[in-house]
Amino acid sequence: MCGIVGYIGNRQAAPILLDGLSKLEYRGYDSAGIAVHSVDKINMVKSKGRLKVLEELTHNGSTLNGTVGIGHTRWATHGSPSDQNAHPHFNKNNSIVIVHNGIIENYLKLKKKLEKKGYEFISETDTEVIVHLLDYYYSGNPLQAVTKIMHRMEGSYALGIIFSDHPNELYAVRKDSPLIVGKTEGGNVVASDVPAVLKYTRNVYFVENEEIVRMTRDEMEFFTVDEEPIEKTSVEIEWDINAAEKGGYEHFMLKEMYEQPKAITDTFSPRLKGQDIVIEELNMSDQDIKSIEKIMIVACGSAYHAGVTSKYVFEGLAKIPVEVDLASEFRYRNPLLREGTLVIVISQSGETADTLAALREAKELGSRVLGIVNVVGSSIAREADNVMYTWAGPEIAVATTKAYSAQLIALYLLAMKFACVRGELTDHELAAMVEDLKALPAQVEMLLNNKNKIQRFANRYLAAKDVFFIGRGIDYAISLEGSLKLKEISYIHSEAYAAGELKHGTISLIEEGTLVASVLTQKQLYKKMISNMVEVRTRGAFVLAVTNEGNVEVERAADYVIYIPETNKYFANSLAIIPLQLFGYYIAIGRGCDVDKPRNLAKSVTVE
Repeated sequence: MCGIVGYIGNRQAAPILLDGLSKLEYRGYDSAGIAVHSVDKINMVKSKGRLKVLEELTHNGSTLNGTVGIGHTRWATHGSPSDQNAHPHFNKNNSIVIVHNGIIENYLKLKKKLEKKGYEFISETDTEVIVHLLDYYYSGNPLQAVTKIMHRMEGSYALGIIFSDHPNELYAVRKDSPLIVGKTEGGNVVASDVPAVLKYTRNVYFVENEEIVRMTRDEMEFFTVDEEPIEKTSVEIEWDINAAEKGGYEHFMLKEMYEQPKAITDTFSPRLKGQDIVIEELNMSDQDIKSIEKIMIVACGSAYHAGVTSKYVFEGLAKIPVEVDLASEFRYRNPLLREGTLVIVISQSGETADTLAALREAKELGSRVLGIVNVVGSSIAREADNVMYTWAGPEIAVATTKAYSAQLIALYLLAMKFACVRGELTDHELAAMVEDLKALPAQVEMLLNNKNKIQRFANRYLAAKDVFFIGRGIDYAISLEGSLKLKEISYIHSEAYAAGELKHGTISLIEEGTLVASVLTQKQLYKKMISNMVEVRTRGAFVLAVTNEGNVEVERAADYVIYIPETNKYFANSLAIIPLQLFGYYIAIGRGCDVDKPRNLAKSVTVE
């Protein structure tokens, strides 16, 4: 949610700010703005709407001269999308300007205090409180003023700040909302995510909680909230810069779907050493693994669905009991974390606010926490006891595809590793599973190349109002993700149900012409699923089935069948999800939706 970019250096700032913000559009936003220090004052332009409006207003940045600036894309929380509520925000005499990601939880209390001091507010945002608070405490020393407001604000924030009487300095501050800084040729940059800086630097510093950065053109200094200097080490980002570009595809989402075979390969290849699974960064001994009595998986959205799939895989292979929790619910149910419980948190960005909060809660309760993340050096990666990286590369589209697929592979590997160490998987069984794992990339590519057939089918349902997905076991987990893909990018109401629950109320929603997508990849459940398909079909539903090659019996209960290649039953999600991703994509395209940036959604949910 929201995006921050800042620059100080020898080049014109505005074009760099606009370019950086364009790389953060995937995070979700409804307005944008930039502020640049020029000669003796700060000039600002901001507007409701897409970044292209800002580019037109500034003639791609050429009308704002200056080599120090900050920019922002806002996703509305406090106050509706408007020019006034857009960032940046000024203090009363336009001498301090800030951009802000996050939420100030005690802003009303602070606002009342400031209003009593004579401060007037022109926006509905919590952010404007910050800049007036800075003004109140500022007496010529920016660092001192910043530390004072940090002691008084509650909530989450990442800030970029410029003081007009310190034109050769740019300040960045972080608490809970992600922020990185990096040295470039002839200057320094700050941003809320890696893609914004890839064009300018590969060496970045991850700003930790309650740290302050003071940047000049040539230097970068780090301080604690008590103004004590900090020594930090940079991290090299190895992402391919071309991975953050469309590369000739119409949409990032389509490009990223086609990158799934590579993401799958890149995630499993470094961990397969002959017939052994070696996860070097896991840093867990065999005894650590054997001592696990229970696993709790905590995540949000698609990562949660990957966790639901892995429950069946861990329990089936490693014989370890597993609970799966939505991160937003985990902390508020007083979870019982007994000795021997391993908590696994899953997040593409490694910055998901609810998941990060759950991680901290689990650690406070004494549990070991394993993070599965895509972004090296992210908050979850740094704060978890152990980490396992997915290697999906940057994912720009809001609706995840390749990161989800990479998460599945990481979880398969983890379950296989645990099963081997605990003596639940023989060498022969492991060898067979490894071969099936290696076959997945080519099988996924084959399914992707069948997109024209799925597009033709999708075109028949552009006007659908309700779509239901059903499945049992792992197929229910696949249904959850397929339903989410459809609803988040096409805006069609869609729900996933465990097929056995149909007769407990859901079947009353089925009427003539309702589309029901049925997933059946688990052979032991074929007959029960076919029975459920017949139930809805006899009540007027049109039934789409996704099933394994050879399951021709399904054709008597379905109106349209998509076959996937044979694979190990635990890996079925990696194949069955592909046609469902394509189905959601082509429905959304046919309805004229912005598939890369769906309304009201953000890629990285960094506020609770």
